[in-house]
Amino acid sequence: MTIGILIFPQVEELDFIGPWEMLTMWNLVAGGPKCLVVAESPGPVTCAKGLSVNPHVSFQDCPELDYLLVPGGQGTRTEVRNTNLLDFVAKRGSKCKAVLSVCTGAFVLHAAGLLAGRKATTHWGSLDRLRALGDVTVIEERFVQDENVWSSAGVSAGIDLTLAFIASVAGDEAAGEVQFASEYYPSSRRYGSHHDTHPSAPAYARDA
Repeated sequence: MTIGILIFPQVEELDFIGPWEMLTMWNLVAGGPKCLVVAESPGPVTCAKGLSVNPHVSFQDCPELDYLLVPGGQGTRTEVRNTNLLDFVAKRGSKCKAVLSVCTGAFVLHAAGLLAGRKATTHWGSLDRLRALGDVTVIEERFVQDENVWSSAGVSAGIDLTLAFIASVAGDEAAGEVQFASEYYPSSRRYGSHHDTHPSAPAYARDA
C-alpha cells in the first residue's frame, strides 16, 4: 500500500507533518503503507512558516496510490485555481481507496470535484467559507468521515484524523500501537480564555 501526501507552496507545516508522523509510525510498528511526499515539480517546496521540504516524487513520476492526503494552509487559496494540481487530485483521488484533507485542504478536494454532496469540516476560520460553497454539509468536529472521504479541522486536528483513519483501516490495536509509540495523549488543559471568548471558536474547542 502507498499513501501520497500532497504538498505545495505555502502549505501549513503541521497539516502534513502531523499525519506524516502517524503514518510513518504505522509503517514502522504495525506494517502500514509506504508514505510518499508528492509535489507538482521536483525540488524544494517552501511551506507557510518557512520550512523547506524536498518531495519524494513529482506528479509526473508519482506511482499508483492507495490513499491521498491533501493538507491546507494559505497556499490552498492559490492551488484551488491550479489546474495541474486539481487534475492530479481528481484523477488520483478518484482511484484511491480513500482521500483525506486537513484544514483548508477541503477546498482543494472540492475544487477537484471530490467533496460535493459530502459531509466535511475544515479550519474554524474557514467554516463559513466552506458552507458558502453550497453543496457541502459542514460538521463542526475535529474530523469527519463520509464513506471514503475524510476531512479534519485545522493544523493539529490532522493527527486525530490520521489515527482514526488508521483504526478504520487496520483496527484499534494498530492505531493504539501508533498512539503509544508516538506518545500522542493530548492534554485536556485549555490555556487562557481565547477559546471561550472568540466568536468563531467551534464547540469542541470550548472549555467544558
